[in-house]
Amino acid sequence: MEAKAYLKPKEAAAKTSGNPDPGGKHRRSFTRLLRHREMMMALGSGVMMLIGWIAGQWALPGWFSTGMYIAAYGLGGFTKARDGVATLLREKDLDVNLLMIAAAAGAAAIGYWNEGAMLIFIFALSGALESYASEQSKKDISALAALRPEVAVKIEDGVRREVRVEELEVGDLLLIRPDEVIPADGVIQNGDSYVNQASITGESVPVRKGRGDEVYAGTLNEDGALYVTVGSPAEGTLFAKIIRLVEQAEKETPKTQQFIKRLEGTYAKTVLAVTAALLLLSPVLLGWPWEQSFYKSMVFLVVASPCALVSSVMPVMLSAMSRSARRGVLFKAAASMDRLAGIKVAAFDKTGTLTLGNPVVTEMITLEGWEQSEVLAAAAAIEQWSRHPLARAVLAEAKKENLELPAAEDIQSLPGRGIQARIGGRTWIIEKANEQDLLFPDQLRGVIQGLTEQGNTVSTISCNGSYAAILGIRDEIRPEAREAISRLHRLGIKTIMLTGDRKVTADFIAAAAGIDEVYGDLLPEEKLERVKELGQRIGQVAMVGDGVNDAPALATASVGIAMGEGGSGAALDVADIVLMNGKLDKLADTMELAARARSVVMQNLIFAGAVILLLVTSNFIQDIPLPLGVIGHEGSTILVILNGLRLLR
Repeated sequence: MEAKAYLKPKEAAAKTSGNPDPGGKHRRSFTRLLRHREMMMALGSGVMMLIGWIAGQWALPGWFSTGMYIAAYGLGGFTKARDGVATLLREKDLDVNLLMIAAAAGAAAIGYWNEGAMLIFIFALSGALESYASEQSKKDISALAALRPEVAVKIEDGVRREVRVEELEVGDLLLIRPDEVIPADGVIQNGDSYVNQASITGESVPVRKGRGDEVYAGTLNEDGALYVTVGSPAEGTLFAKIIRLVEQAEKETPKTQQFIKRLEGTYAKTVLAVTAALLLLSPVLLGWPWEQSFYKSMVFLVVASPCALVSSVMPVMLSAMSRSARRGVLFKAAASMDRLAGIKVAAFDKTGTLTLGNPVVTEMITLEGWEQSEVLAAAAAIEQWSRHPLARAVLAEAKKENLELPAAEDIQSLPGRGIQARIGGRTWIIEKANEQDLLFPDQLRGVIQGLTEQGNTVSTISCNGSYAAILGIRDEIRPEAREAISRLHRLGIKTIMLTGDRKVTADFIAAAAGIDEVYGDLLPEEKLERVKELGQRIGQVAMVGDGVNDAPALATASVGIAMGEGGSGAALDVADIVLMNGKLDKLADTMELAARARSVVMQNLIFAGAVILLLVTSNFIQDIPLPLGVIGHEGSTILVILNGLRLLR
């Protein structure tokens, strides 16, 4: 077996489990920051600047200190100069990079080599911090890509052989040994093991998996051999969908950042124009000496540059996205984080979103003369041939009771009604109760009505034309749903249920979850129209869903949020945000983080604008030293970036 085929146990565990050593994590983060290429160049620039300054203080030859300053310019300014020239040539526009290079060159031209080098150093340092934030976000979002195995062990005619993951087909039987990463989505046919799903769901606690359970590509099989039947081709796995979502990340930027980006070119041209006017006209109009005019012009060029404003948004959003990714919430774009902060109403699908999507038998009421075990065994014998979710609920109940199922013959589907079969010479029929209300004996109607009002789908079981039992089956509400909805209410967000299920069932689930408004019996296009109406009536809408029928509403909403675990491909494709572990309690956490991110952005913008205004005003009213201008302006840039990086924690 090739070494690259599987992750080593320690490597896989490190990638999929939580870190038990927070202090070690912070130390490693700091080490990564110091090893970051741009940070190393910025620090190198600072060292060269310091050596140049010491050389000047010790009266060493002038050429030596000048050489050190030039080296500082080259190390710290090369990347920024290259980016600025690329923007100028490609987009025919100026940006803040060229402004800073021009200011540093101007400082050197009038003999302020140290001040120019300091400007380059701090500018490079702030750029390195912003670049680190961006790359860290991408790493946190896409680190699971490194978990993608290249080969799998396929069992064919009893023989094991290694094949490339891309060659796997639906129905192939795979062997996944302990400490190996599962190569494809599928269903366990045999075996029992703990599976660490942290790479997919963000949950660090392994989950016990056995026969019939689903497993996902990219998750770690911990302690037992598993035989898994492939359920999706390589490109259709949940893992592959996550990778595609990652590739889309950051293509769309927040509106605030878009505005600043549009403003940057105009602002840069304005600053250069004012600098030129100050340089050329102040000797004539104000009687300043040429050196004073040049000096003040350079100070103005430094302090008026919009570095801090430009850095006020994206480091914040990227840090928030990175933090969310570590907790199992994946954003397609930073703009989604920005929009999430303005949500006024959250609309939820019912099945698979507010509920678990796995119906269970809640009530089985047998009529006089019938044994519950006999009726349940007969129902399960018939339903074992059906793939309907309600049929699976009956089978699960029989399995829980350890019932032996009789042989069923002549199984027939009854379109619009149910199913029938012959067992032991008798005809058994399972059918929907609401299709035949008028035929029920009076004593049954009240029972059926009560079960229906409790959100159950009610079926009757009859034998040879006589009713034997009433079956109540209900999709249970998620354990965390009520608390999640309550937290949204505390955030001032109105909650709505949009479902295609019956209104009476929807009302019961909504009441249990604490939902404000309920709309049932909706077709997919009606969900879409309802989302539009909510947007006009209340404000920005977040739609949360998991199915193909939710896709139109997810695409129409201000923010579409898909349930990652068990969600359909269509829902994942059109959603802006994916809850990878399917836990609704992550929703309120993420909305709180989005609101906090927006607040930090506003803090940064106000602070950065105030510093620029203060420094520009001070330059005209009172002489401000260039070093102080450099420290004030670039210091504010570093502060807004560090303020954004706080959200990584």
